[in-house]
Amino acid sequence: MTANSGDGAVALVTGGNRGIGREVCAQLVRLGHIVLLTARSADAAREAADAVGAVPLQLDVTGDESISAAAKFVAERYGRLDVLVNNAAITYDTWQRASTADLDVVRTAAETNLYGPWRMVQRFLPLLRHSDHPRIVNVSSEIASMASMGAGTPAYTSTKVGLNALTRMLAAELRGDRILVNAVCPGWVATDMGGPGGRPVAEGAASVVWAATLPDSGPSGGFFRDGRPIPW
Repeated sequence: MTANSGDGAVALVTGGNRGIGREVCAQLVRLGHIVLLTARSADAAREAADAVGAVPLQLDVTGDESISAAAKFVAERYGRLDVLVNNAAITYDTWQRASTADLDVVRTAAETNLYGPWRMVQRFLPLLRHSDHPRIVNVSSEIASMASMGAGTPAYTSTKVGLNALTRMLAAELRGDRILVNAVCPGWVATDMGGPGGRPVAEGAASVVWAATLPDSGPSGGFFRDGRPIPW
């Protein structure tokens, strides 16, 4: 597998019905991937998938039964998974500070932002191991960089820090399986979560697609934006 080649690779994108996730799906489709566009709502998945040429799949990353059903679908239809993009995320809590944060909000965010990707990897790992060129991409944020971290957004920031740590652990553990695992910051992007003023969604998505289409000689266990390393 070489960068920017699809060759019928099967990719699954969580939170694919809008924003960066939807654009990642669109770009992977254009590169020749078979893309499973997932959303918590079956209707939302179907509408977005029809628009970009993907396959719709209902999936809630906080639910074990939902994840198991999705994995069964992928196993029965394709027999493998080549690319897993853990994109689904919630709670950009700009109204909170760590010293006064509502910890119930933090716990809820963690279910989607950290435990969701963790569940996905555990359940889809057998299918990734059936791929000749497996890739896991965890969509993170530079806001979680310990090198530049400041105050605010404690739920979002702490859960993305956890996702970065998970990325490092998985990359080390799965190196022998030839599974490349990386975290990607798409940058400040003009989406429902990011708000107005950010860069175009296509640019942020391209950063994720870069990691999803790395060659076999590509890096693993890194934190990147636009193909360049950023500090942990």
